[in-house]
Amino acid sequence: MAKWFAEAGDHSGETIELVSARLEKGDVGYVVVATTSGETGVRFAEALQGRSIEIVCVTHHVGFKGGDEDQLDGGHAEAIRAAGGKILTTSHALSGVARSVSRSFGGTSSLEMIAHTLRLFGQGMKVCVEIAVMAADAGLIPTDRDVICVGGTGRGADTAVVLRPSHANAFFEMRIRETLCRPIA
Repeated sequence: MAKWFAEAGDHSGETIELVSARLEKGDVGYVVVATTSGETGVRFAEALQGRSIEIVCVTHHVGFKGGDEDQLDGGHAEAIRAAGGKILTTSHALSGVARSVSRSFGGTSSLEMIAHTLRLFGQGMKVCVEIAVMAADAGLIPTDRDVICVGGTGRGADTAVVLRPSHANAFFEMRIRETLCRPIA
């Protein structure tokens, strides 16, 4: 049964509980978590440590806020790895170069339209789909079995789904199988 949050925002504690409960079924071996500073990644990696699953924490790409800044805190990165998690820092699947073209020349790209459409279900849903593609393209999760993806709006986590990931070149083969939680507003 899905949990619907009245408002978007940091519901990380409840999201961790829902993900943990869903993992009890034993049919999912990967959890992919969006994290900017690494704080949310640490919370999930530590809470799920000791299970026979792989945790992949996906960060913003270096330079997301400008310059060559990496928003991932070094201490958080160490804690994620110490808890057995992996970290992926790479270009965003639903923006990247397409966003640069739009900013420089105007208009919008098909990737941005996909991202905006997914945001109809909340920012976290767009993030879940995007990090699934990024992790699959990096070879960190399989595309032939379901995984849990966790995203959020602003800080923390507020969305978790079970999905069958796909690579970017097969994007429309992805299937969202279950919604564990997401905001309704």
